[in-house]
Amino acid sequence: MPAFVRKGAPALLGAGTLCAALLLAACAHPAPTVPPTAPAAAPAAKSPAGETADARPRPAPRIPGIGPLTQARVPDGTTQALVVSGPTADSNTATAVLHRRAPDGRWYEAGGPWPAHNALKGWTADHWAGDLRTPTGVYRIGDAGGRLPDPGARLPYDEDPEFAISGTGFRGEPLEGSFDHVIAIDYNRVPGRTPLDKERPLGTERGGGVWIHVDHGGPTQACVALHRDDLRALLLALDPAAEPVVVMGPAPELAR
Repeated sequence: MPAFVRKGAPALLGAGTLCAALLLAACAHPAPTVPPTAPAAAPAAKSPAGETADARPRPAPRIPGIGPLTQARVPDGTTQALVVSGPTADSNTATAVLHRRAPDGRWYEAGGPWPAHNALKGWTADHWAGDLRTPTGVYRIGDAGGRLPDPGARLPYDEDPEFAISGTGFRGEPLEGSFDHVIAIDYNRVPGRTPLDKERPLGTERGGGVWIHVDHGGPTQACVALHRDDLRALLLALDPAAEPVVVMGPAPELAR
């Protein structure tokens, strides 16, 4: 069995919030008289042009389509986020967009939009093995592999014949080639290992082996599937130094 080749340091997860930047500028009014017992207010900052700048806190940048509750789960150090959103909780088709955070904190589209499939019965925030739903949430993506050779990924990549698959999907479509390239989603797995690793920290009853893999033309058991060329583009774009995550679920829930 070929060795699991690591070509970059595994990404680490943090926690924090990010939101679309608003530049607020206004002229301040003269400060009211301050009672002797109250601390004096700090003078307002001046802009280069001489206007008084608004010193109120600005909202943090946010990934497009993502609400504050979801954004709060994206680590502070993350600068790449793949958003996979379905129209409803029961839908098995979705759209995937790769976003990148610029140095000024704003998020912009860096890949896609790409059509995608998810699990047959849609999405769930409480995933169990065999429920035929894809887990909703924010998860690290830092390990990859496949039956075919590494196409040039910066993520650690495990080429292994065990990624071969046969049989048919829910619509009778052939599954062969679905795992030619995969990206492991860190749901109920140990980060930093090959996607083939079978250890399940939450227990086997909570499912596992949730990947982003090649689309076979129909819904999945629990994974996200992209067209072959789109998956390769994503695999080449992901950078461990950007601490990439996948943000996935029904669009109304992600917008919360």
